[in-house]
Amino acid sequence: MATRDDVIGMLKNIADPELGLDIWTLGLVYGVDIQGSHLKITMTFTTPMCPYGPMLLQEVREAGVNLGFDSVEVEITFEPLWKPTEEVKMLLGIA
Repeated sequence: MATRDDVIGMLKNIADPELGLDIWTLGLVYGVDIQGSHLKITMTFTTPMCPYGPMLLQEVREAGVNLGFDSVEVEITFEPLWKPTEEVKMLLGIA
């Protein structure tokens, strides 16, 4: 069965198309919970009206299934709202 590190590696391969960085590095993932063959990801988007939200959800679900999980739940939250870290700002060239 896939480990937390496997899941993090998977998340590092899913890029936000608008910003060009992966959702893990961006800090969009707030939680990874593995219960047997069930994976739950708690995450957010860069904005509540993110036009790529549905696409990102689908990519996370499909990647989780491809890792061998029988069920993949993705919970979206906006608490707290996403705020880029200083490191992310530097990567984006806005620091």
